[in-house]
Amino acid sequence: MSVALRIALDRERDARLGTLATIATALVVALAWAVAEAPSRGIHATAAWPFALAGLLQPGIGQLFATLAIRETGSSRASMVFGTAPLVSVAIALVALGEPLSAPLLAGALLIVAGSVELARERERPAHLRRIGLLYAFVTVVLFSSRDNLVRWLAEGTSAPPAVAASAALLGGLVLLVVVARPRVSTRALLFVPAGLCFGLSYVAVFEAFYRGRVTVVSPLVATESLAGVGLSILLLRHTELVGRRLIAGVALIVAGGALIGAFR
Repeated sequence: MSVALRIALDRERDARLGTLATIATALVVALAWAVAEAPSRGIHATAAWPFALAGLLQPGIGQLFATLAIRETGSSRASMVFGTAPLVSVAIALVALGEPLSAPLLAGALLIVAGSVELARERERPAHLRRIGLLYAFVTVVLFSSRDNLVRWLAEGTSAPPAVAASAALLGGLVLLVVVARPRVSTRALLFVPAGLCFGLSYVAVFEAFYRGRVTVVSPLVATESLAGVGLSILLLRHTELVGRRLIAGVALIVAGGALIGAFR
């Protein structure tokens, strides 16, 4: 999704339009998934409304910040910051959900911090990079992590299937974006459809995961997206992303920290 967004933003800089198109496409994907599963899992739409409130955090606010982060810093560096999500998710889970603390969790947190330091020490940066984008990316992480914990808490007492819950969250986020951000609509929104397809598939998959596992297990697995984001950036955007050794080292530390948190949750 990050790389697809970056490619689209190179042709259309309007983050509000890009976010609208990404969420709307993702909603179509989630609804199709829910309809396909309906014969075996039902719909239970009335039980899904609390998830619409979770959607106000992400994608309602969080996806706009994610789009801004990718526009201002590029897909590789935004993906790297997104990979710090286990640090925030686990901190929230420890406090709000009472999940257990252990030494490996702290060691994983230190590795993630070390990876972030590597990003801060990076000297060779692309000309388009603006530091405000790193702040946007961190705000995205906080909002995503808050959503993760809220979804996990709601999933323990709902009859709504994951795809239906994901659809409700996407719908809530879409409504908030339209009301608050008021994005203009144009045919250039089609540029963001590939990103929306990726986002929709990943969104439903994340809900499926949180229905089955703790935040301290799922979030570190999700955070391995940093590897995919940086790897695809090297493959498809090598001339604009300028991925150097410090960035790769930072990603490796962050993913190692997330893996340690996940393995010894």
